[in-house]
Amino acid sequence: MSYLVLARKSRPQSFAEVVGQKPVVRTLQNALAQNRVPHGLIFSGVRGTGKTTLARIMAKALNCEQGPAAEPCNSCRSCREITDGTSIDLQEVDGASNRGIQEIRELKEKIRFMPTSSRFKIIIIDEVHMLTTEAFNALLKTLEEPPDHVYFMFATTELHKVPVTILSRCQRYELKRIGHRELASHFLRLAEIEGVRMEPMAVEMIVREAGGSVRDGLSLLDQIFSYCGEEVRASEVAEVLGLVSHQLVAEVGDALLRGDLGAAYSLLDAMYAHGSDSRRFGNDLLAWFRALVVCKISQEPALMLTVSEDELRELTRIAAAHSLETLSALFNLLLEHLEKAAFSQQPRLALEMVCIRAVQFRDVVPVAELIARLDQVLEQTPIGTLPTPAKAPAPQPKQGNNPKPLPASALPPLVAPGPELSPPPVSDPTEPSLPPDKVASAASTPASDRQARPPVAERSRPPEPSIPAEPSPAPVAPAPPGPPEPKKKRIRQHWDGFLKYVQKRQPWVAASLQMADTVDRQGEDLIIRFADSSDCALLKQRNTITDLTEFVLDFFQENMRIRVEVPGVDASAVDPANGLAPLQERRGLASDPLVLTALDVFTGQVAEIRVGQRYRAIAATMPSSSTSDELLSVPEEE
Repeated sequence: MSYLVLARKSRPQSFAEVVGQKPVVRTLQNALAQNRVPHGLIFSGVRGTGKTTLARIMAKALNCEQGPAAEPCNSCRSCREITDGTSIDLQEVDGASNRGIQEIRELKEKIRFMPTSSRFKIIIIDEVHMLTTEAFNALLKTLEEPPDHVYFMFATTELHKVPVTILSRCQRYELKRIGHRELASHFLRLAEIEGVRMEPMAVEMIVREAGGSVRDGLSLLDQIFSYCGEEVRASEVAEVLGLVSHQLVAEVGDALLRGDLGAAYSLLDAMYAHGSDSRRFGNDLLAWFRALVVCKISQEPALMLTVSEDELRELTRIAAAHSLETLSALFNLLLEHLEKAAFSQQPRLALEMVCIRAVQFRDVVPVAELIARLDQVLEQTPIGTLPTPAKAPAPQPKQGNNPKPLPASALPPLVAPGPELSPPPVSDPTEPSLPPDKVASAASTPASDRQARPPVAERSRPPEPSIPAEPSPAPVAPAPPGPPEPKKKRIRQHWDGFLKYVQKRQPWVAASLQMADTVDRQGEDLIIRFADSSDCALLKQRNTITDLTEFVLDFFQENMRIRVEVPGVDASAVDPANGLAPLQERRGLASDPLVLTALDVFTGQVAEIRVGQRYRAIAATMPSSSTSDELLSVPEEE
């Protein structure tokens, strides 16, 4: 007889021999013991996890002469025939090659007849997702109401491709990948049966390559036994399978974390000299960094990683020495660039460039962090302390052309600066000293009255002897600093406050603005972006844009136009000309001659200009004889 590979020789023949899948095995055994076996079962999962094996064991348990029993006896005629693959009443169909409606029709004709020598007819369809739509439709009625002597068992690796109408007529059993420890112990047990000694690291490498699939691992194990003979070493496993040493991957990863580019290049050169595949090395390096992230964030990393205990301790030690931000940033960089390196025409050069970027990544400051730092500096710096460009020095007059001193009447008036920067007031000996709140009334008092009431300080102070002073040119008083400019409101920082401001005036406009994705300012344009055009339908109206422009001008106190943008639409969703009227009104108020004259007289500046409907209505109710003080005392809108 020809050699039988391990994948066939070690196929489980009973539920007790199944590797892993304990929840599925327990459910099937309880269904057999309680006589609650459904007429349709579907097993799903990745390759090599036992889907077809469980279907065959289930067929033996149903047709066993000692049962139906929770465990087949494997000694009766029916069990032996199913094990040898000679049972007439067990029909296995390959769904990939028998996927048409004609094959399903022939199958339906065969199940009409009673079983020949067994208790039930068992139909196993492997890779059932490969059937055509017509074949599935032809199977629906039979699967919903099959004969009492027929059981259907399906196996698939892509459950999502099976129609819902088929799934609803079957009990589903999803098989998981086999755990690391269970797979390692199973391979060691088979190696002991075959009389082969294996190093623990060699078993770990085979288990890692199996990826939770028993059949894949058995195929690799069979190949290793043929090469190594009676003793299997880790170095031989890496040589046969073309694997990269896990120790080499760990050393490269540690060099990248330490920023040692020279050590990383030396290790890469050793890897290429060994003849390892660069794509496999990239995948192993990504898996190593993922293990570091898992060890950093998980309380029980052993449940999420398929590594040995020694490797787990080493990974935990390295992860504890670095922050999560460093590990995740490097992991993300490698994930992005190693995928490109895998398809490069020069894979070695691409891999070396990835190492250079990985070493230099800590020198790059994210843009978000830079913007956050800039915002923090601007918020903590007062507007008056911002540096201003130096002015050019005034030209010196030529010698021989001395200008004549200006008369006192031509000099600018002295204005008292703010309380923080104001020097002690210089009193005129002919004028009384008044507190600041009496300056306006004193200005309107006749000169004769002012002369009749000399200051108290002058009446009580004795006369000082007159000392002749040296003639000196009259000093020119420096220009007094103006009042501090009002702090401007930032669009994004004060957007919530603006929404509350609009909510008090037009709630439905505020509701539309709350659905905006982003807001930004470009020049004099306030750009409001929406993800869907239906969210800004109300804002497209002319009157709405006019009102919204007034709200923006009153709240932010800056000249801005409203622009509403929607993805996929080139032009603005509204006509920008609809908001020009409030903007022009505000500019007209700012350049009004009366306002400019008041600013010149009081040496002040305009703090706020309000063109909203509420303020306009309040101003309209005042009599025409109202003074400027009365207009300025109108309460500000909140």
